[in-house]
Amino acid sequence: MAATPSNMLALGTAAPDFKLLDTISGKYLTYNDIKGKNGTVIMFICNHCPYVLHVNGEIVKIADEYKEKGIGFAGISANDVENYPQDSPELMPEHARKVGYDFPYLYDETQETAKAYKAACTPDFYVFDNNNRLVYRGRLDESTPKNNEPLTGKDLRKALDWLLEGKMIPDEEQKPSIGCNIKWKKMDGIDLHKVNFRK
Repeated sequence: MAATPSNMLALGTAAPDFKLLDTISGKYLTYNDIKGKNGTVIMFICNHCPYVLHVNGEIVKIADEYKEKGIGFAGISANDVENYPQDSPELMPEHARKVGYDFPYLYDETQETAKAYKAACTPDFYVFDNNNRLVYRGRLDESTPKNNEPLTGKDLRKALDWLLEGKMIPDEEQKPSIGCNIKWKKMDGIDLHKVNFRK
């Protein structure tokens, strides 16, 4: 497993829009289609990553809990399916049903959305307020498949609670997620695995 940290997109960034296939409903959805009245969580995830498999249960719990509080959720898979066929859009609905995703599971075929969000790893979490401005990015909590820390979702939960209470989420409270690197496509001989999208 390659341990890759979040790029930590600048706070205050406007949510990049998208129009992506929801592999569950078969419809193309935009950011406006999935946003919640009180905020929105965008998650870069995929079918096969051990880091995502480790946190899926807590993701489902948080989405179920906070959707009732006006938070919208969407998962986006952007991996290169030619080299990682287990992440293909044909398999995404089955995976979503298996793990219990009750939110859109979108396929970023061109990887342009992942680049717009400067996503680096799976899982990578982004929280936007009701004005579509980034207020939190980074990890679910400190738990990984091998570190034996309890899986609680406390970092994301705290961010959502503070958002709902109208509080600022200090940058020092925000830690990068750690996960498998997004599997970038090769284009014109350039290996996008090696390209730094931080700039």
